[in-house]
Amino acid sequence: MAKTGPTEKTLLRSIQRNGCIHLALIDPEKPLESLPETVGELQKFGTTAIMVGGSTVTSSSEIDATVKTIKANSSLPVILFPNGLQGISRFADAIFFMSMLNSSKPQYITGTQAMGAPIVKRFSLEAIPLGYILVGETNTAVSKISGAEKVPYSRPDLAQAYALAAQYLGMRWVYLEAGSGAETPVTAEMVRKVVSSVEIPVIVGGGIREPKQAEELAKSGAKALVTGTVLEIEGTSQVSRIIAALGRE
Repeated sequence: MAKTGPTEKTLLRSIQRNGCIHLALIDPEKPLESLPETVGELQKFGTTAIMVGGSTVTSSSEIDATVKTIKANSSLPVILFPNGLQGISRFADAIFFMSMLNSSKPQYITGTQAMGAPIVKRFSLEAIPLGYILVGETNTAVSKISGAEKVPYSRPDLAQAYALAAQYLGMRWVYLEAGSGAETPVTAEMVRKVVSSVEIPVIVGGGIREPKQAEELAKSGAKALVTGTVLEIEGTSQVSRIIAALGRE
């Protein structure tokens, strides 16, 4: 297995220090009012890293431009969160090299990964192996595109099984994803049960809009929370309150 790289070590050190960290997700197709100012504020408020990607991204040039802007205006590591080959940028620090474990389409489990692996190597990107699990009750853009059989909140045992499979397959992180714009975030019960089953860090994203939601998920054992839509709609002020709710010193 590949050694843990500097970006992943940054995430793990921040988790050790803070318990639960915040990752901001920026979609190049949904431009923020002022990306340079936004990333500077996110760093000031305590965001650990910035993820770049989106379910419908089609332009690698947009990805490149977004990554360059982030790196020019902050010292935060940039981690790619790709929806396909077009989501890979040579200018990023790392990439969540992920498999959508409950997709019904082989291309999202290993197909696109096989095509993308040589590109990741050629660009010398740090690959962070991640098991990606779509959960929840409503369809979102990512679930429609991927053909995922979403794990309902009423079946946390299925989420446990997928997460444990990710660990046994050698993945170092697991991501419970409700989807961008989800009506409700991942339930605390599902997070607790998944965390109790695995030894790898659990990331939670989708539908997190309020500090109370973030606090509950952090107390349930999530090691990283991802926010995207709330940043696009409400800006960094609300994200700062979410970060403050994580219970850090």
